[in-house]
Amino acid sequence: MRYVIIGAGAVGGAVGGRLAGAGHEVVLVARGAHHEALRDGGLRLRVPEGEFTHRLPVVDGPAGLGALRADDVLVLAVKTQDTEGALDAWGPAPVEGGGTAAERLPLLCAQNGVEGQRMALRRFRHVHGVCVWLPATFVEPGVVSAACAPLTGMLHLGRYPHGTDGILHRIAADLERSRFEAPVVADVTRWQYAKLLTNLGNAVMALSGPDDGGADSTSLRRRVRAEGQAVLDAAGIAYASVEEQRTTRGDKVTAVPLDGVPVGGSSWQSLARATGTIEADYLNGEIVLLGRLHGVPTPLNELLQSLANAFARERRPAGSLPVGELARLADEAVAAAEG
Repeated sequence: MRYVIIGAGAVGGAVGGRLAGAGHEVVLVARGAHHEALRDGGLRLRVPEGEFTHRLPVVDGPAGLGALRADDVLVLAVKTQDTEGALDAWGPAPVEGGGTAAERLPLLCAQNGVEGQRMALRRFRHVHGVCVWLPATFVEPGVVSAACAPLTGMLHLGRYPHGTDGILHRIAADLERSRFEAPVVADVTRWQYAKLLTNLGNAVMALSGPDDGGADSTSLRRRVRAEGQAVLDAAGIAYASVEEQRTTRGDKVTAVPLDGVPVGGSSWQSLARATGTIEADYLNGEIVLLGRLHGVPTPLNELLQSLANAFARERRPAGSLPVGELARLADEAVAAAEG
């Protein structure tokens, strides 16, 4: 199989680089300065055991490949806010022997949240969900880091919305030869919703910096997660427990600080790079949506969604809102909702 990584940023670059390093055929899809750097100098992947350069085919869209191969696997690794554009581009792409990518090829949604795969299922027949536990960083154009060991990440795989199939077991085998653990599960959404609860804190990090262990930061993250759990429970949505996640990962995916690599989650990276967009609508916003559908107040997640979007839109620096101020705004939002 050939892996076409649509969105070769932090997660996509790490997955693509590790697959290539294990001898699998990989094509990277990127735009702008990142595309140029990948084309001219290859993908530089920084991992605990060193830096590796992978010189791989790079395109900025399906036209660069001509007709896709029947054994292609499309890995969608763009941020959720960029999903529609990617689906528009890749769904109609022709496949050798007839038909289109949307009709014939497997699409793996390696994204945070749960909305990207719902968007994809409107276009693609064969959609697979991925619960991405893969701390990775877009360092600069052409350079991606994945700072965990002994495995680079854990990627639960399953058909969306449920079930498994033979292609997933083949993909999992390739990933497990590439320094990932890749369990194939029939209930992939249960793992994705558990990850969503963890990702609710992404906006806190983006706005006020990494968790410093202080009372304001710890309390706020706990309250935001509790609000999310209350919403999922009201909606009857199953999610893996913290203990089950911890037991499953064990010490297989452990962070190893790398020199010269900034520490920050995906939302923090969006603000740090001043991209103008952020994924809060599909993380905190998912909880807000479900809360409105099921009659559960979500003042904390509404606040974080609104602030994160404003910071992205105005290109305000990552971590520039003092956590004490954020905690004060959170208290005011809760009081207003209760009043």
